[in-house]
Amino acid sequence: MATTLPVKVEFSLPEGWQSAPPDEVGAPGVAFVALHPDSRDGFTANITIAGKLRGEGDTATGEGDTATGEGDLATGEGDLATGEGDLATYAGDLVAIADESVQRLSEAATVRVAKRTHVGTLEAPGFTQTLRISTTLRGWPLDLVQSQVYLVMQDVHDPAKRAVIELALTARPSQLDAVADDFKEFVRSFRPAEPAAA
Repeated sequence: MATTLPVKVEFSLPEGWQSAPPDEVGAPGVAFVALHPDSRDGFTANITIAGKLRGEGDTATGEGDTATGEGDLATGEGDLATGEGDLATYAGDLVAIADESVQRLSEAATVRVAKRTHVGTLEAPGFTQTLRISTTLRGWPLDLVQSQVYLVMQDVHDPAKRAVIELALTARPSQLDAVADDFKEFVRSFRPAEPAAA
């Protein structure tokens, strides 16, 4: 069943991407899915958003149905406020959450970590990892690349709320050239929602 994010966010989808109901496209546990129909090649490249409040347990993810592009991912460094507290702990938490994602995906596929990078700032920590996933789809072998971006975000409407948000792009290696730049653009656009005007 699709979930909702624990903080309000805003983002822009690049041209050529279409939102889709998570439950209808086989991505339970995520709050948002976007598909890239033009890249369809036995698999449709997709972007997902999931997240939970810190301390609530595992972050919700697409259970291996999504993957992301390769390379460095711009995250709008410093744009995401996280509030006061031990931010170094958050950075460590992001690595642990990324490890949990690899473990969860490994239950249904062969997963190899290709790249990991700390991003952002001490005030707005983030973490990215690129995974190589080998699985099957309708009985046929399927190789995917998943780029994951983890961000710690504070809800601008309720500063006491902090969440870890996971943005993920899943694609076949042959689709990456068509979608990797779009994912970077999407990540750069991702931010806490502005408070409503009184």
